[in-house]
Amino acid sequence: MAAHDSADNALLTPRVVTGPTVIVFWLPAADTLSADDQAEALDDLNNATDHIAPTLKRHNVTLLPTNAETIYVALPNRQRRTILLSGIDYPFGYVLLEPGTAERILAGVYNDDELQDEVEAYFDLPSSGDSTTTGPRIS
Repeated sequence: MAAHDSADNALLTPRVVTGPTVIVFWLPAADTLSADDQAEALDDLNNATDHIAPTLKRHNVTLLPTNAETIYVALPNRQRRTILLSGIDYPFGYVLLEPGTAERILAGVYNDDELQDEVEAYFDLPSSGDSTTTGPRIS
């Protein structure tokens, strides 16, 4: 995700979430930050996202970027629940979503370990620091 992409039409289309998902968002309001602050925040956001991506993939949690201020969560009977991101403390961060449960909005920048802990807690994943966790055995 890049700061200059905040006007990209594809990223401005609201996302519809149907399963476990982490949405990384960068809203157009971030354009009001100084260029240096934008660059620093974006670097931190990208680094933390790169850090959690393998965990998300391993546990079938979708990772989606967006610049839209609205997210929809698919519900039964073709209903949707709306989540508005405008007006939160920071115009960038993460939304942790699993349909049927309350979302967790992580506004601002999180370091790698903090974000990893938040993701593991929200999705009830085994801790990456857990030495008893083993990968699949290949025969």
